[in-house]
Amino acid sequence: MKLFEKYNRLNISATIMTFVVGSAAFYFLLHYILIHQLDETLQTEQQEITAYSGSHHALPEIIRTKDQYTTYEPAIANTPALFHTVKNKNAGEEEEMREIQFSLDVAGEIYLIRVDKPLEETEDLLQIIIGVTVAMIAMILLIGYFINRVVIRRLWKPFYQAIDQVKTYHVTDQNFLKPEPTDIDEFSLLNQSIHDMVERIQRDYESLKNFTGQAAHEIQTPLAVIRSKLDMLMQQESILEKNATHIADIEKAVQRLSRLHQSLLLLTKVENRQFALNEEVRLENIVVEKYEEFNEMAEAMHLNISLNVRPLTILFHQHLAEIIVGNLFNNAIRYNKPGGSIEIDLTGSTLTISNTSTNQQLDSEKLFKRFFRQHHTDEGNGLGLSIVKQICDMALYSISYEYAYDRHKFTIIFGHSF
Repeated sequence: MKLFEKYNRLNISATIMTFVVGSAAFYFLLHYILIHQLDETLQTEQQEITAYSGSHHALPEIIRTKDQYTTYEPAIANTPALFHTVKNKNAGEEEEMREIQFSLDVAGEIYLIRVDKPLEETEDLLQIIIGVTVAMIAMILLIGYFINRVVIRRLWKPFYQAIDQVKTYHVTDQNFLKPEPTDIDEFSLLNQSIHDMVERIQRDYESLKNFTGQAAHEIQTPLAVIRSKLDMLMQQESILEKNATHIADIEKAVQRLSRLHQSLLLLTKVENRQFALNEEVRLENIVVEKYEEFNEMAEAMHLNISLNVRPLTILFHQHLAEIIVGNLFNNAIRYNKPGGSIEIDLTGSTLTISNTSTNQQLDSEKLFKRFFRQHHTDEGNGLGLSIVKQICDMALYSISYEYAYDRHKFTIIFGHSF
């Protein structure tokens, strides 16, 4: 959830709660004030009746109006004045009334006097005031919400611009981020921190790239020396007869070291984007060539290879395409079982290579990481699938792994083809 959305939710929730509580409190307060004013009016009527009876020794004549009802009843004893709300029938309809009830001694007789005033006008006035108030508050909240929405979006614009630049940034682009200037201190601090961080990453990357290139170059010389010395030893029969096993182990280790060196060098070139992806590559030809290349190895394991190849031309790099297909071929053979099968489908813009397995699923989270090997054998260096993933990421291709029905399945979606 975005910060703006979360802020809006909290702000709206708090505003609505405040609005509801405030409206209820305002309603009851206004109701109390209006009832109190009505009670004061009734109390004034009581004073007028009391003053009239004191002057004339008689109760005033009852004049019924729609705004006031007065009744006199004989009483036994004096009672204090009392205000309360009652319901009286007027013209066959029940109507809420505010009533004052008090006793009065007139010419030696005690009377219970009731003066009622209808609450209808008071309630109508209360509803009008509450309605107008609620409408104004709602309008203010609505206008405030839209103003805040526009203002906050503009305030956060530098932040989202910086995030967009960070998303599209790649360390191999050799371009420093250039955030838009802003007069907001927090966003200026964020932009400066991002800029400083990218500078450090760029320096570290350049240092690592130079080290990798120099190390790869320096490794070639001792490898060449070891190979030449090993060839000299193998040509001497006396030494070869006594140390055949040791020499074979050395030769095997040198071959593994050479493959590792070539793989790391290739990964470095891919990461540095030293390959131009501007060649028209016919994938069906590469698949057929790799099939013929690995066919002898497959026959040694009695593997049945099924080909379903359709013409597919993509804008790519010939050597990288050969590496991708070759590594997947090699992986399908290595993690197969004797007498198993391999299925290769090249259709549309998708290459799928699946193979039977030894009932063991590969770890999909570590599968494409460097030097990861599910089975720790002497063959392979754990870089094959990592190289495939790195090339696919560079070319914006999608590669996925599935395991179903005791088969490993790798799928590459090449995207646009022609």
